[in-house]
Amino acid sequence: MSDTRRRVKVYTLNEDRQWDDRGTGHVSSPFVERLKGISLLVRAESDGSLLLESKISPNTAYQKQQDTLIVWSEADNYDLALSFQEKAGCDEIWEKICQARYKAIDPALDITLRPPSTSLKKNALRSIPETSHLVELPPCELSRLEEIADLVTSVLSSPIRREKLALALVSEGYIKKLLGLFRVCEDLDNREGLHHLYEIVRGVLFLNKASPLMTVSMDRVWVCLEYDALVQPKHHREFLTKTAKFKEVIPITDSELRQKIHQTYRVQYIQDIILPTPSVFEENFLSTLTSFIFFNKVEIVSMLQEDEKFLTEVFAQLTDEATDDSKRRELVNFVKEFCAFSQTLQPQNRDAFFKTLANLGILPALEIVMGMDDLQVRAAATDIFSYLVEFSPSMVREFVMQEPQQTDDDVLLINVVIKQMICDSDPELGGAVQLMGLLRTLIDPENMLASTNKTEKTEFLSFFYKYCMHVLTAPLLANTAHDKNPKDLQEGSAKINPVCPDNFQTAQLLALILELLTFCVEHHTYHIKTYIMNKDLLRRVLVLMNSKHTFLALCALRFMRRIIGLKDEYYNRYIIKGNLFEPVINALLDNGTRYNLLNSAIIELFEFIKVEDIKSLIAHIVDNFYKALEPIEYVQTFKGLKGRYEQEKDRQSQRISSSPNRCPSSRYRRDARSLDEDEELWFNDEDDDEEGEAVEKSRIEDDFSDSYGKYMEAKKGREYTERFSGADVNGLLLNVLAGAANGASNNVKAAALPPGSTAVTPNSSSASSVKTVSLPATPVMKTTLVGLVDYPDDEDEEDDDEEEQSPRKRPRLSS
Repeated sequence: MSDTRRRVKVYTLNEDRQWDDRGTGHVSSPFVERLKGISLLVRAESDGSLLLESKISPNTAYQKQQDTLIVWSEADNYDLALSFQEKAGCDEIWEKICQARYKAIDPALDITLRPPSTSLKKNALRSIPETSHLVELPPCELSRLEEIADLVTSVLSSPIRREKLALALVSEGYIKKLLGLFRVCEDLDNREGLHHLYEIVRGVLFLNKASPLMTVSMDRVWVCLEYDALVQPKHHREFLTKTAKFKEVIPITDSELRQKIHQTYRVQYIQDIILPTPSVFEENFLSTLTSFIFFNKVEIVSMLQEDEKFLTEVFAQLTDEATDDSKRRELVNFVKEFCAFSQTLQPQNRDAFFKTLANLGILPALEIVMGMDDLQVRAAATDIFSYLVEFSPSMVREFVMQEPQQTDDDVLLINVVIKQMICDSDPELGGAVQLMGLLRTLIDPENMLASTNKTEKTEFLSFFYKYCMHVLTAPLLANTAHDKNPKDLQEGSAKINPVCPDNFQTAQLLALILELLTFCVEHHTYHIKTYIMNKDLLRRVLVLMNSKHTFLALCALRFMRRIIGLKDEYYNRYIIKGNLFEPVINALLDNGTRYNLLNSAIIELFEFIKVEDIKSLIAHIVDNFYKALEPIEYVQTFKGLKGRYEQEKDRQSQRISSSPNRCPSSRYRRDARSLDEDEELWFNDEDDDEEGEAVEKSRIEDDFSDSYGKYMEAKKGREYTERFSGADVNGLLLNVLAGAANGASNNVKAAALPPGSTAVTPNSSSASSVKTVSLPATPVMKTTLVGLVDYPDDEDEEDDDEEEQSPRKRPRLSS
């Protein structure tokens, strides 16, 4: 079909009160035998499939809007719209609809294809039987205003009567007559008449019909809404004509576009400001105004988007360094409003809209304006950025990853966003919360695309941890600096008391950063693991357990809980070696008997370890902290941990006793090269990501080889052979390996040695001070001996640290 007059788009209103595009086709109005009446049919122009089949019913409220729209409701929650390409096609179908409805009202009427005249519409209305509650309009006179107001109010409860009243108002030109009476009442200062006119015009709006309003200018409608009898007169005219200023950042030459912008603003003002908020029973009465505004915005965006010179000039001035701040503020606010209007577009049109903005340089422009000192400009730029991220995170990521080739790290868009979040001056950090959500969307692997040639997830996360993570964690590291080095503290000394942020705004900011880092632990793998190990990040985070702000302490605890929840032995060894349960247990003990969220969260952490039977952590907790936790009896968590510990200890003893001829240490010996699959994969994947990671594996092997080499030297040396004549060599190897695994810790206790052994402290300097040890036939093993390889957790440890550790390891040989 080549007739463009009948080319239409079919829309349906969804549950979110947004219009969904169902397709483009051609409309006709034949008699459908199956439906037994004249119907609207729309067939798709692509394949001829049926997009719409709707019988024209006299009880259905049809509305014609903006010359090219026909809107109606077929059910309580099913609204339809036809958007015509040409006004002539809309007029033609509208005539067919009117004719079919009049014919249904009175089959005796002779309806032809000519446009229905005013007299025809009147006769059609007046031919309805009295039982149909015909609406008769009183004469439009000052003395009848009260009667007219009562009539308009009375029909609102009946959809059929609302429709008939709307037709009557249009056919008799009634609205124009009423507006003429408004001028008379103002000249005479007739307050009672002005109050009645307010009720009439308000009732006409609640008819939810566009046709009566389209007969007059909206500028003449809202003046009648100033005189509400229940409140003081409002000066809407003064605001709209004097206070509200239409700003053209770039001159608009299209007069139709200017007129539509003004019209949309005033109708929006009527809906949002003048009319009161409708009740539950009136919420659908203003859907006509909503649809009117919706389709107006669609047309405005389309017209602006088609004007390439206009948008090119906008972005050229926005990025021009010579543009003054006030002009740039207006340009940013225009782009923000432009993006807000674009939310009315259909998905395919919105895609084209944002691609147009990207080609015009919206993202480079945001880099400039988000770094400005003007708070209003930064806020508007944040809103624009949110529209872009919500629509296409991949588009933003693609732009960000290209930046290091063109600019410094400090001015990368994503770093500008992070600094904007950190420097938010709002006491409630409203902007920071919004930006944190946008950053989480950008680093979420769930919305990252994978293609044949490249993986967006790998590339972007590597980029983020290399160029941006240090900016994000800077406030956290700055606020958790220790007063002294933990290595300088003796066992049993007072705990480290770094200065925690007592400022509420700083505490809120750190909570936001921790929330983002917790998200990284959950959704990223080796990237965040490498960062935590290299920066000793968990230790710094747990400093915040001392904060007076409970919500911040809970955020720090949640971060540790997510790490433990992964049940990753690499993380577990890091926690054990750093003794990182100490600040958590101190917080539990400091909390005392208070039954609060902090208490419950800490207990839940230990309950998870018990239920999941994480053996290495259970052994560490019981060995080092059970005496402090034993008095806590209002929950059975810690007794349960002790029970798990004893069960595992018994199992180890049984396994050892069942194989008396086998070297006990061989059961627990673990070659540094035989890492489990996950760790091997992690080390292999990290070769290109972190510089320190390439050295990690060799350092592990060196530590083990050093320990084993010392054992071999001891075995061959005569003085060691003589000193330990008659001792069990296998037991000696066990102690040597245990020393290699635990020598880095100052908290090793005598309980970790087999019964009857004498603990050797790091201060032992000569073999003469060590007593002869008689080991039992079947040594008792503890689960703390499971991890026998010393895994360094920080790349900052250098080779010179080995000199400090060697005095600890050597005395083990004489034990």
